[in-house]
Amino acid sequence: MIALSTATLPALPSSVETFSYDRDALTAGIVHLSVGNFHRAHQLWYMDKLLHEPGNSHWAFCGVGLIDDATERLKLEAFPAQNDLYTLTRYAPDGKTRHQVIGSMIAYLFAPADPEAVLARIAAPATRIVSMTITEGGYNQDHATGAYRLEAPLTQRELADPARPESAFGFIVEGLRRRREAGIAPFTVLSCDNLRDNGVVTRRSVLAHAEALDPDLAAWIAQEVSFPSSMVDRITPAVLKEDAERVNAECGVIDQLPVISEEFAQWVIEDHFVNGRPELEKVGAQLVPDVHPYELAKVRMLNASHSMLAYPGQLAGLDTVRDAITDPGIHALVDRFMTLDVIPHLTAPAGMSLTDYRDLIVARFSNPAVGDRLARITGDGGSKLPVFLAPTWNVLIEKGADIQRIAFVLACFIRYLHGRTDAGARFEPFEPAMGDAQRERALSWESVFSMTVFESFTLSEAHRSLIREMAERMEQKGTPAVLAELLAATGSGD
Repeated sequence: MIALSTATLPALPSSVETFSYDRDALTAGIVHLSVGNFHRAHQLWYMDKLLHEPGNSHWAFCGVGLIDDATERLKLEAFPAQNDLYTLTRYAPDGKTRHQVIGSMIAYLFAPADPEAVLARIAAPATRIVSMTITEGGYNQDHATGAYRLEAPLTQRELADPARPESAFGFIVEGLRRRREAGIAPFTVLSCDNLRDNGVVTRRSVLAHAEALDPDLAAWIAQEVSFPSSMVDRITPAVLKEDAERVNAECGVIDQLPVISEEFAQWVIEDHFVNGRPELEKVGAQLVPDVHPYELAKVRMLNASHSMLAYPGQLAGLDTVRDAITDPGIHALVDRFMTLDVIPHLTAPAGMSLTDYRDLIVARFSNPAVGDRLARITGDGGSKLPVFLAPTWNVLIEKGADIQRIAFVLACFIRYLHGRTDAGARFEPFEPAMGDAQRERALSWESVFSMTVFESFTLSEAHRSLIREMAERMEQKGTPAVLAELLAATGSGD
């Protein structure tokens, strides 16, 4: 096996695809905040394809790690050792596997160690886009109002010392302030997270942060900076040690930071950029006037269905998304959720069949090689469920339609917060945006519905009673048994 680096590229096995463009001729036109697996499987993959097209050498990426944890510190060590290269392994449903070296990130900076280096890069004239994948919980929103939380401790630290930012918004605002002061054209801010109207949310957050520092700066940003919305899609599982060892053995490359994904990918971007943009339409991205219909279909069908299968699946002791979707009861729950609860209340983008999209989602979830774990999907439910499930729940309430399927999954979520499967196996719920006080509320029926996560759901006393009754029956009979009762009582809708 060969250790990955620029020097070893010619010696890699012929089964591993490598790039043919000259990396030494590239410049970073995009700074990306938070270089997680999804970014490396999605935006960097698209850009790797585009860099083979003439005239795009100024659109490489500079990646930035924002969080000071073991994972990000590993990247700080591994990326330089590998010349910022990594392998992407893509698994198609038909069993075909493709290994590829991605070269579109040409620098990696670790913000906690050197925030000034990140600010200098953001403020540099060559940077024309700042993009980000900071997860739903990274937007510092009040769940009930959507407002940017100026009172958050991290935000308060940044407002007191703007030259030492910690969050994406602190870096963006200070970078824009420096550009304005130096007379440098602003950049476009491009969110690539699973948020409805992510460009609108990003703009609101940036302006609120800037307004708290300098109203004149906020007015300049509002006038000069664009915040296009985007919709991104590619299933990208967490890569555990055993996964990394497996894919490295498959491709014959020693990569400290390999990435795994499915073959399918989609990127829909609102075509509104203030300082130029890469020609991503040449490599399969869709540049459109309005992202909203695509985003709505994806969030309410794919992302919501991920949650619909993950919570009952994890409680039942299942491990992967495929384990869950191939379970007859969970498969029926997901199918009926999309067919009965979502599709009738959703307007499809032009030329798109929602029933075909439903079938594609189920096929993607069934991919035997991707190995996406339920623990990744259930994590950060406090931030995800208000985005993925609350809109459909509220529409069903408004129309007087059946809410039992979503109520069942909300009951599963509450039980998930207790950290115990039906069989009594313990696990640690991953809720980074949920403080100790919120977690405490989940342990009592007297307080659970006062948790922030439920503020986005229209909940009557009858709804609360239904969710509680489902959860208590799951405690007695197990999740699969209660799901079977639900499916038998509600029918298929055919």
